Amino acid sequence: MATIINIETSTSVCSATLAKDGEILLNKENHEGQNHSVVLGPFVKELSEAAASRGLKVDAVAVSCGPGSYTGLRIGVSTAKGLCYGYGAQLISVNTLRLMSNHVISSQKVEDNAWLCPMIDARRMEVYTAFYNTKLEETVATKADIIKADSYTDIYKAHKVYCFGNGANKCKETLKNSNLVYLDGVDPLAKDMVELSEAAFAQHKFEDVAYFEPFYLKEFVALHPQNKLF
Repeated sequence: MATIINIETSTSVCSATLAKDGEILLNKENHEGQNHSVVLGPFVKELSEAAASRGLKVDAVAVSCGPGSYTGLRIGVSTAKGLCYGYGAQLISVNTLRLMSNHVISSQKVEDNAWLCPMIDARRMEVYTAFYNTKLEETVATKADIIKADSYTDIYKAHKVYCFGNGANKCKETLKNSNLVYLDGVDPLAKDMVELSEAAFAQHKFEDVAYFEPFYLKEFVALHPQNKLF
């Protein structure tokens, strides 16, 4: 059993949670947009103070490792690494799409044979996605997909599929079938990492603090202004 700080910054929502033995002691969330560099520091300070006030030693820091926003992931991982060095704690990574699926399995009634399709917006008609069954086993590996009218037809012909996340919203008009169910309001949140990070700690699944990098999935491409003169 462990005291773990969980950090999630992969999308426009920023959240952090302090948990002891799988029980949430303090949860902080900000849904106001891409201001992680402003709000995450104060969140972490509150969590650290809450742990100290209870006489708890932070054993590990778990971070949502992606896929997701390049900037958001860098902020989350760098903060997690700093905390690990400061506390002498272990580093745990949690796949963002997996933690979203864990939320749906825990809070929604889904059919036993259904598959879950978390989607994170990757601009235009592209999404970061994967498929999981209701045992949270990955059935289709994480990848970046450009959504077309015939995407995933072989999957939703065989299974009811629950689609969710900020990338699912733009797919509703392109992917239509009675076997596709769209769930609203499912964001990756630190509180949904707690069960997964606690299990990882028990199994000693730790990352190398010095060399760990976020799961960007795609290489970062800088955009150049169209009206640049030089």
